[in-house]
Amino acid sequence: MNSKLLYFFATVLVCVNAEVYWEDEEGYPVSGQFSKRHPRDVTWDKQVGGGKVFGTLGQNDDGLFGKAGYNREIFNDDRGKLTGQAYGTRVLGPAGDSTNYGGRLDWANKNAEAAIDINRQIGGRSGMTATGSGVWDLDKNTRLSAGGMVSKEFGHRRPDVGVQAEFRHDW
Repeated sequence: MNSKLLYFFATVLVCVNAEVYWEDEEGYPVSGQFSKRHPRDVTWDKQVGGGKVFGTLGQNDDGLFGKAGYNREIFNDDRGKLTGQAYGTRVLGPAGDSTNYGGRLDWANKNAEAAIDINRQIGGRSGMTATGSGVWDLDKNTRLSAGGMVSKEFGHRRPDVGVQAEFRHDW
């Protein structure tokens, strides 16, 4: 009786550790040990109240995660296009859990664009990032382009600031 039980466990062990062989898209053999459990992300979005609610639930090496938010176009006319977004994320993992939420405004017209993002981590710090850039044609051969960013993690003394500009004339 014990030999049958030992044979059964050995057979199960061999089946569980069996290598899987198949061909890839180009016809080459692929081999390796693969888990029967495949990660599956569930993504959805739905139009609600003039905007869109979106979300994703899934799993990766860091653990389980969920992302959700609401995106809405505030205006799109001769002033440019302004969109707003509110979002949140939650991660559950072996290294710890984290929860983040925030909001973002994006504005753009034919010459320039700007964005501001304010975020908060529960049990952590808050932060803000603002960016802007633009290109203006001064005449048919001359262009001015400029851009900048400010990033600040609240609770620290100084923000990170970056500025760039270019004046170009084609002869």
